[in-house]
Amino acid sequence: MHFSIVPFWRKPAYNWWMGLVFACGAALFILGALLSLVPNPLAAWQVGVVFFLGSIPFTTAAFMQNFQAANAPDVDDPLDGTVRGRVRIIGWRPVNLGWLSTITQLAGTIAFNVNTFDAIHPLPGWYSQDLTIWLPGVIGSVLFLISGYLAFMEISHGYFSYSPRNTDWWIAFSNLLGCVFFLTAGVIAFVPRGPEPGWIAVTANVHLLLGATGFFIGAVLMMIESRKR
Repeated sequence: MHFSIVPFWRKPAYNWWMGLVFACGAALFILGALLSLVPNPLAAWQVGVVFFLGSIPFTTAAFMQNFQAANAPDVDDPLDGTVRGRVRIIGWRPVNLGWLSTITQLAGTIAFNVNTFDAIHPLPGWYSQDLTIWLPGVIGSVLFLISGYLAFMEISHGYFSYSPRNTDWWIAFSNLLGCVFFLTAGVIAFVPRGPEPGWIAVTANVHLLLGATGFFIGAVLMMIESRKR
């Protein structure tokens, strides 16, 4: 009798924990956005710390997802969970939509690590802030949007689909919406040379709140879906 050992990254519990880590990161971004929108006793740098702390779970979960995609079988056979060959930390599967989505997402989270860390104590001067905060944020947002659409294509098996009865579709769709709002928030947050209109920060934080909410919903749905398998 042949017994196969299913690696931990192919077990439903792995997806549950990954969803939980994503949810923690999204929750901290929601908290940071809310603190930026309503009066509170925290200083700006303390709110910045909340965003930076939120970027860490995002990067952790993105790595977990990339690790899973890097070691996924070429043909998904639920009866075969064995590992063939060496385990890949990052991997190189440029023709695989799932891997491309996760690697661009991972790169985007690293850009957000830089963006949120630099925002804790911004450098003086509008150009310095655009270079160290706005630019990494936009780069991260663009990478997120690419990642989100690739994941949506993978679920759709094409450029677009509408499958409201499919939980995986809702996960990909919620994350894609989160990516769109993150990008609009990042673009709007450009620091102008002169006085900054008050609506810029408010609008950017509202879009950031909506984006983080999309990611949070996707993460919770991932946790729920993993319980069904």
